Amino acid sequence: MIHRKYIIALVLGVALAAFAVGASLYQSHVTSNQEQHAAGQSERLVRMHSPVIGPREAPVTIVEFFDPACETCRAFYPVVKDLMKQYPTRVRLVIRYAPFHQGSGEVVKLLESARRQDKYLLVLESLLAAQPQWADHGNPNLALAYSAAEQAGLDMARARADIASPTLEAMLQQDVQDLTALKVDKTPTFFVNGRPLPSFGAKQLAELVAQEVSKAGK
Repeated sequence: MIHRKYIIALVLGVALAAFAVGASLYQSHVTSNQEQHAAGQSERLVRMHSPVIGPREAPVTIVEFFDPACETCRAFYPVVKDLMKQYPTRVRLVIRYAPFHQGSGEVVKLLESARRQDKYLLVLESLLAAQPQWADHGNPNLALAYSAAEQAGLDMARARADIASPTLEAMLQQDVQDLTALKVDKTPTFFVNGRPLPSFGAKQLAELVAQEVSKAGK
C-alpha cells in the first residue's frame, strides 16, 4: 500500500512538473510572438494623439492599453505611478484606450476633454477613485462618472461639446484599430519599449522597466 501511494505521488509530481514546464514554454512562445508582432507594427503602439505622462523625451516608454472601467487597470495605476516616481526623468507613460466595457468609450471621451482643459490627471484619478460606483459592467452609471469628473474641476459644458465632436470619435476608433491589429484582448496590456511582459504582474512590469532603464543608461 505504501509502495502504491509512493508511485501515485511520483506520477502526480511528474505530471505537475510537466504541466509547469509546458505552461512556461507556452507563455514564452506567446510572448515571443507578441513581441515580433508588435515590432512589425511599431507605429501602432504610439500615436501622435496619445496622452503622454512624464517627460516626452524619456528613453523608456511604457505603453498601457487602458480601459477606465477595468478594475485591474485601477489596481495597476499606483504601480505605474510608483515606477514613474522611481525614474522621473527616464520613464514616460503612453496611454492607449481599450474600451472593452460598456460605456467606456464615453468615459474615454471625458478623459480626452479633460486633457483639452489641462485636467487630465485630476479627472483620471477622480474617475478611478469612483470606479466601483459607476463602472457596473452590465449597467454602468455614467451619471456618476460625469459627477466624478465634475468634482475634479472639469467644465461640463465644454466636456459635453467635446464628447459630441467627431474628432474624439475618430481618435477612439484609431485606438481600437491599433489594439485589434496588435491582438490586445485584455486590459491592462503593457509594452515597455515595444516589449510585452514575459507574464502578467506588477513584479514583471517593474523588472522589464528596470531592464530597459539599465540598457538606456549604457
